[in-house]
Amino acid sequence: MHRHFIGFAAIFLIWAEAAIAWETPARGTATRAALMDAVRPTAEYLLGAPVEFVVYELRQSGNLAFGMLHAQRPGGVQIDHATTPAVRRGDMEAWEDVTDAQVFYRLTGNGWVVEDYAFGATDVWFAAEPFCTQYRAVISDYC
Repeated sequence: MHRHFIGFAAIFLIWAEAAIAWETPARGTATRAALMDAVRPTAEYLLGAPVEFVVYELRQSGNLAFGMLHAQRPGGVQIDHATTPAVRRGDMEAWEDVTDAQVFYRLTGNGWVVEDYAFGATDVWFAAEPFCTQYRAVISDYC
């Protein structure tokens, strides 16, 4: 009986992981545009306007989303860190590259909002609690 329980538990865990599915909002969709627009003010505060994003990864499941993004100027122009508002304010050093970001989103009655983010992180800060519990649907493979 013990052996059957272990087998059932393993099958249940595999099924549970499969049930946690996310999708990538396609280019040109309203959802993808809304997610990029939600984080744009933060990026522009740090890096200056205008900013567009290269999407490394974008995951959405129900009212949750997670993105790994790279900020750049329109047309693919690299951002000059030394001239950004964050450097001028003294929030960062000119040598710091904060153009890569990880972003957690939640869909509310007012649309997609950024709940947590990091620009320039050098570790996998989001693969920990409380993120693994709150955003399991979109980051289960990191946790």
